[in-house]
Amino acid sequence: MNRNQWEGENNLNEQPKQPPSADKLIRILAFTMILSSMSATMFNIVLPEISKQFQLSISQVSWVSSIYMLIYAIGSVIYGKLADTYKLKNLLTFGLLLFFVGSIAGLSAQAYWMVLLGRVLQAAGAAVIPATAMIIPVRYFPVENRGRALGITATGLAIGNAIGPVVSALIVSVFHWRWLFCIPLLILVTLPLYRKYLGNEQGQGGRIDWLGGGLLAGTVALLLLAVMQGGWIYGLGSLILFLLFLLRIRSAKEPFVQPRLFRNKSYTIGLVLGMFIMSVGYALPFLTPQLLSDLNGLAPGWIGFVMVPGAVVTAMLGRRGGELADTRGTRYLFYAASTLLLLCFALLSTFAGVSPLLIALFLIFGNVGQMFMQISLSKTISLSLPKEQTGVGMGLFSLLNFLSGAIATGVYGKAVDLGAESSWNPLNPFQGASTYSNIYTVLIALQAGVLLLFMLQFGKAEQRKLQIQTTGSK
Repeated sequence: MNRNQWEGENNLNEQPKQPPSADKLIRILAFTMILSSMSATMFNIVLPEISKQFQLSISQVSWVSSIYMLIYAIGSVIYGKLADTYKLKNLLTFGLLLFFVGSIAGLSAQAYWMVLLGRVLQAAGAAVIPATAMIIPVRYFPVENRGRALGITATGLAIGNAIGPVVSALIVSVFHWRWLFCIPLLILVTLPLYRKYLGNEQGQGGRIDWLGGGLLAGTVALLLLAVMQGGWIYGLGSLILFLLFLLRIRSAKEPFVQPRLFRNKSYTIGLVLGMFIMSVGYALPFLTPQLLSDLNGLAPGWIGFVMVPGAVVTAMLGRRGGELADTRGTRYLFYAASTLLLLCFALLSTFAGVSPLLIALFLIFGNVGQMFMQISLSKTISLSLPKEQTGVGMGLFSLLNFLSGAIATGVYGKAVDLGAESSWNPLNPFQGASTYSNIYTVLIALQAGVLLLFMLQFGKAEQRKLQIQTTGSK
């Protein structure tokens, strides 16, 4: 694969001219991402409290996060597909209003199933946000500025991660944890702004293959159930629905996903890398609260404060990451991100159980690395897609990212429940830290595998690029 294929210089995208409203839209989107990321992660620090109230195990209560991620994942690709046909502003209106309904339902919850219902409705509405976050930079920004735009949205994501734990900690220190459902309602203030600044772009108005979309959603849902519940029946059902989905997209006149999309090698490899990266990276927001609660005995409020420094530094470097993707290339950013993540996991594996202040320091490396990874892959994949496939293509990218995160949540929850008698890392001296140390040791190996795959696929192309630049400068 040559440099043009990877960087997307000769892709089928029609490069957009930047409209006057683009900068305003990207800032509104950044604010939306702040509130969206808060909603997705702010419940993590109260999972131990929910577990105690409803007398549930960690793997059971992890559904508060997992079901949100599941619906978020399925919804992102559906909204992405709809955005290829319908006006984005209308989809946003529907999604944000549904998000409001879910928040009210969760606030009034008196039983665990009602909590899950609120999270389902919230996610079904909020799923329009990741689709929008992928589409606006592609539709409204030319290639040379796209990394900057993605960096701004990533900054909003990081700011949400930074203030989410603090806001969550403050709320649960005064009110019941159910009041966490209220904070994301601020997202409704963005709706009239989107209605004002988004254009009236609309696709060809083709039919939506709801059967194909349903088969895809069923495949994803049963796969997650197989991981969470451990039942082979769910796994078999997921496999059957996936085979039916493949038959459907090959036989339908207007399939939910065009099969030719996966013949794009750059896009397909990017999807695979994105799945592994999200699976590995989601260990940070999910496992850290459990670690700090189990090993350090911290209350939810203090857990939130420990997670703040990493998110703050990530927010400060978000725009810089986008600029590096534009000026130094996506490979450079990928290698830098891999280095930071490997360092973070090595430190956590060795020092799980150490002072929370050091844990906060370690998280800085991991959070920045994960954000750089997302910027690099998002820009790369967006450049590999033709214009008419942008919505569903980026939606699939979001789907697989969130699906892998949801599955990883279930796996991590089960690993914590099972525990470990001894540490695989002989350098870890802390008693009782074996479970978390072992998980982070496995993550080191997975992240190293992602880096090796990337180098095998694209390393030679990078070397040729450097040789050409060196020769030209002489």
